[in-house]
Amino acid sequence: MSSHSRIRSSVLARRSLQVAVDAVLIAAAYYLAFVLRFDEGIRPRYERLLEDTIVFVVLGKLAVFALFGLYHKLWRFVDQRDFETAIRAVIVSTLLLVGALFLLPRGADPPRGVIAFDFLLTLLFIGGSRLLVRVMVERGFRRTIAPRGAREVLVVGAGNGGQLVANELRRNPQLRNVVIGFVDDDPRKRGARVAGIKVEGTTDELPRILDGADPDEVIIAIPSAPGALRQKVVTACRARGIPVRTMPTVFELLSGSGAGLIRQLREVKVEDILGRDPVRLEIDRVGAYMAGQVVLVTGAGGSIGSELCRQIARVGPRTLVLVDQTESSLFEIQRELTQDRHFSAVLAVLADCKDAVRMREIFLDHRPAVVFHAAAYKHVALMEENPIEAVRNNAVATRIVAAAAAEADARRFVLVSTDKAVKPVTAMGASKTLAEWAVQGAQHRHPQMRCATVRFGNVLGSSGSVVPIFRRQIAAGGPVTVTDESMTRYFMTIPEAVQLIIRAGDLGQGGETYVLEMGDPVRIVDLARNMIRLSGHEPDTEIPIEIVGRRAGEKLSEELFNADERPQPTPAEKIVMAAGPPVSAEWVEEAFARAEELLYDGGATGLAATVAELAAERRTLASEAAAPVRPS
Repeated sequence: MSSHSRIRSSVLARRSLQVAVDAVLIAAAYYLAFVLRFDEGIRPRYERLLEDTIVFVVLGKLAVFALFGLYHKLWRFVDQRDFETAIRAVIVSTLLLVGALFLLPRGADPPRGVIAFDFLLTLLFIGGSRLLVRVMVERGFRRTIAPRGAREVLVVGAGNGGQLVANELRRNPQLRNVVIGFVDDDPRKRGARVAGIKVEGTTDELPRILDGADPDEVIIAIPSAPGALRQKVVTACRARGIPVRTMPTVFELLSGSGAGLIRQLREVKVEDILGRDPVRLEIDRVGAYMAGQVVLVTGAGGSIGSELCRQIARVGPRTLVLVDQTESSLFEIQRELTQDRHFSAVLAVLADCKDAVRMREIFLDHRPAVVFHAAAYKHVALMEENPIEAVRNNAVATRIVAAAAAEADARRFVLVSTDKAVKPVTAMGASKTLAEWAVQGAQHRHPQMRCATVRFGNVLGSSGSVVPIFRRQIAAGGPVTVTDESMTRYFMTIPEAVQLIIRAGDLGQGGETYVLEMGDPVRIVDLARNMIRLSGHEPDTEIPIEIVGRRAGEKLSEELFNADERPQPTPAEKIVMAAGPPVSAEWVEEAFARAEELLYDGGATGLAATVAELAAERRTLASEAAAPVRPS
């Protein structure tokens, strides 16, 4: 017998036992109702009535109980809602019993006292049996004493997640943790006991609770807890040197290695306390347009590209073509998809997107229906020193890939861009502005291909981003370097960025630019301080923060829209469209020619200024085209 069959047999046996116990209790309640009604012994005619109807009563009540779902859950797991359901089931079964018995021939119906006693006793026996099992289970847990020296844990969240944590710790004393209390914002739970453990108060009272209980650790057992709540808990705990862990989300549990719940509790990540809830989309639904299609991803080995490949594989494309010029990165994502995720419809192609001949070969060979162009150079300081390569890889390669996609009859083309393309002041930003224009030019030249651009802010955890840099500096004991105390940036997680890209591939109708609503910008110095506290240190005292000054062209704050763009809502929640004046394919050709002429004539330092001039010219041309013609 398989393990699945054994589990089903075990559950069926336990539920059958519950039905049998209820049958005995119902029969006992019905019999005792007659005994209590007739103090001097049951009269003969009522004794015959008891014998004739007891089987009917038992079967009828069991049927009603089953209809109310009283046997869908094992008694050890019943909660308040299950007790309320049991009460309703007893009331309904009693009313049906009254109606059925009074249909009997006149004189054979039971006295009203029997009905009343039967109702009360059935309610007592059915509710009491379940309560007794629940109490015995909890008492058994409480008798499981944690070993000497066990760590005391305070759990934030007394809902299902918190109870799971408490029960898991009770069942596994070898984990050497014991729950000493709950914290929950539900006023109905204040002072109550959940799973035998007292709810000490709300998160607003957390500092007082921590000072009084002095736990060794705090566990946030609310997987969907908003960033503001996590930040409140972390701030209170870090001020007292108490470590914090959080319960994983359902996605993290499903993608884990199969370890127990407690072993999968993770440290609070910096993205947990950025002050906004992450955007979550149903990839299977929003990415359905890729199912059964050939999908191609450039830059497939990068931070964004590799996550794109992971998410696309979940949708089930016919073939997923991975294009990257870095051998090791391409090998890693191919191995992960085929071996770890068991997705075999993968084809890895080692190629450079700047090679027009090679791109044409690849696209005509595989003819992808959907193309995600994520290949790009993104390190601002390095691109400032190598502006020619920035333009060649970010801008010229975008034109090459878009042209190859159109020639191969691709139906959708999505460019991964950045907020640094807005009012660019660096070579990297200017190159991405040119790339956005290249996509708009491709849309005009190839209207049959639905093009879209996705623009977002800094991606947490991507290679070269500020978070891994700060982590390395903290691990080395500091200092953590911040360019300016007033500098702010928009942040999003890698999964958020990828979800936006995939959603844009479906939203795009022709040349649009999409932006994620990312909440308020985050001060970099505040991010640094939070990361230092998350590592168990105090900023400025244990780990110093050093203000090093802005680099050339670095902006204090990033913007998501150009001066000639206005945000417009889209059918997708928290995704807006940056509506701006259209550009012709001819104007894009002229813009590229001027940028390339500047670069190859040795004027690379003026690239950002030249692109800014081109953007101003674009606004002027758009305003002139929109101006009404006056009669002469």
